[in-house]
Amino acid sequence: SPLSNDRDDSYGGSLENRARLLLDVVDAVRTEVSNDVPLLVRLSAVDWVEDGLTIDDTVQVVQWLRDHGVDLIDVSSGSNIPAEIPSGPGYQVAFAEAIRRRTGVPTAAVGLITEPFQAEHILVTEQADVVLVGRESLRNTDFPIYSAQILRHNNPPVPAQYHRAYR
Repeated sequence: SPLSNDRDDSYGGSLENRARLLLDVVDAVRTEVSNDVPLLVRLSAVDWVEDGLTIDDTVQVVQWLRDHGVDLIDVSSGSNIPAEIPSGPGYQVAFAEAIRRRTGVPTAAVGLITEPFQAEHILVTEQADVVLVGRESLRNTDFPIYSAQILRHNNPPVPAQYHRAYR
């Protein structure tokens, strides 16, 4: 973000310079990890404030990340600086969709995804390739199993010690 990176060396200033450390880290990881191992990066798509990081900035960074071997972008937003963030169900999904469509890089969507059909809709409509439900899984540790049952998947993967509870 131009609002938090105020460096005046080769790691600050322009978007390319501000992305340099991230790209250096990705390159270092890629030299140690086989190309068969997916490399994921979590990015904040926008800062939600004037003069902050924009979706266009993030799309450019994702294009660079793609060229450096990143396989999936976990798309979040905000939280870098105080901002008025208009939250609601799926409020960050549009960023994952925009990045996916504009770069061709697979994305993971986050942001108040709390219902099984909501998550399925994101996937079916190709707004993202993966749905992450971190906070909902903290609130309800059985959310993945519950979702599989609600969505009528046959034989959801239930740990052996839970089989009697999910009949």
